[in-house]
Amino acid sequence: MNRTRGRAKVSVLAVAGLVAALLTGCTNAGPVSPSNVPDTHDITVWITDTLPDRVARMQAISADFTAATGLKAELVSVPEHEFNQTLTSSAAAGNLPDVIGAISLGNVRTLAAGKHVHTGANATVVRNLGEGTWSRRALELTRDRGSQLAVPAASWQQVLYYRKDLFAKAGLAVPDTYADIKAAAEKLHTPQLAGFVAANKAGEPFTQQSFEHIAQGNGCELVSAKGSITFDSPQCVGALRFYSDMLKDYSVPGIQDIGTVRAAYFAGKAAMAVWPTFMLDELAGLRSDARPSCPECKLDPGFLVRNTGVVAGILGSGGTRPAHFGEITSWTVTSDSDTDQARKFVEYLVSGGYADWLSVAPDERIPVRAGTAAKPTEYADRWKAMPVGMGEKEPLGKFYSPDVLGVLLQGVKDLDHWGILQGRGDLAGAAMAELPIAEAVGDVTAGAADPRAAAAKAAATLRSILRTLR
Repeated sequence: MNRTRGRAKVSVLAVAGLVAALLTGCTNAGPVSPSNVPDTHDITVWITDTLPDRVARMQAISADFTAATGLKAELVSVPEHEFNQTLTSSAAAGNLPDVIGAISLGNVRTLAAGKHVHTGANATVVRNLGEGTWSRRALELTRDRGSQLAVPAASWQQVLYYRKDLFAKAGLAVPDTYADIKAAAEKLHTPQLAGFVAANKAGEPFTQQSFEHIAQGNGCELVSAKGSITFDSPQCVGALRFYSDMLKDYSVPGIQDIGTVRAAYFAGKAAMAVWPTFMLDELAGLRSDARPSCPECKLDPGFLVRNTGVVAGILGSGGTRPAHFGEITSWTVTSDSDTDQARKFVEYLVSGGYADWLSVAPDERIPVRAGTAAKPTEYADRWKAMPVGMGEKEPLGKFYSPDVLGVLLQGVKDLDHWGILQGRGDLAGAAMAELPIAEAVGDVTAGAADPRAAAAKAAATLRSILRTLR
């Protein structure tokens, strides 16, 4: 993007009321206005990091990019929840940035739908660094009929945490299928120990994500490749029945949400729990606001983390391959960019600056590029040694065995996300806003509806939502 348009963009953001709040962390010059913005940058980059420490780390990476290339990037923090509004106003004014990152799969599809993506530049980054160095699944999720909509950088994943010690003592298999999950819950469940805990609170996105994690492997899809709603399919009804049976027969009574699920597992009162990889540092006792509290943990703070295993992809009785819910974080060159300079920035972020970027939040940024052609495991190996936590920091490899870290690194191969490969990321986003699936989960687990009726009701709502998006 040329520098004149870069100045105009800041004016647009100021009109939107974002500049003072969003750029404070990205500049030492105080509130920004069009008259005092130095016109010295070569490219403008939107980032979704807004926390001061993360913005500072991103500034340092950007400074390293400048040192390596001589090009200067202006960073603009745009909160995830304001992304669509900011994108719409900036696109209408013809003031898009050169690069946008690190954004979700849904936001990538939003950009692509508006024809704001430079697929050629993104493809060049992947080609230059070696397509084979990326997870194939990450590339599939960021492509549309062969066009590279974004350059995948990292994943976070919903996983099933389970008590390895209890499973070993009971002679149970790793719980990576519906049958093995049920068998373990049935054998381990007691009044003192829930066999399985997961969210069922209606009205919360976490409930939909938790159910999607279980449902994906049963072949349950939100929408077909032809665009028709499929949530009332036998696969989705079956997934709802399995999920509700687990919560009614082998879990704690009542409503469960993001806090209670974690609390039950941390207290040693659950044999299995569905939660994202964000729990890795907490489980290791590296956050003062969320530490394991199991009886054994009082004398041995590392007890729970040593005895925890993780499962990524799960295979249901109606599925054909293991799958699970997760997210890919990506960088993209926009159609409004100074292409060569923007491409160099993205290329640097997933090569020379990649390890530094991952290290900002290793539990949220699992690499989808394991290494280079010359060193195939370079980034994966460095990720294992990256410190995590708030205040006290220790490397993941100190707490988690190689097999656990290996599951997380390989988990992206089974990762899925409703609507993305079908080209209906907009529907998935709208469904997450209106939450008819979370309502279905809540109704079924509370006994207010049977799985077939709940799935039919959710499907009807999804069809209504889809009509508004066409």
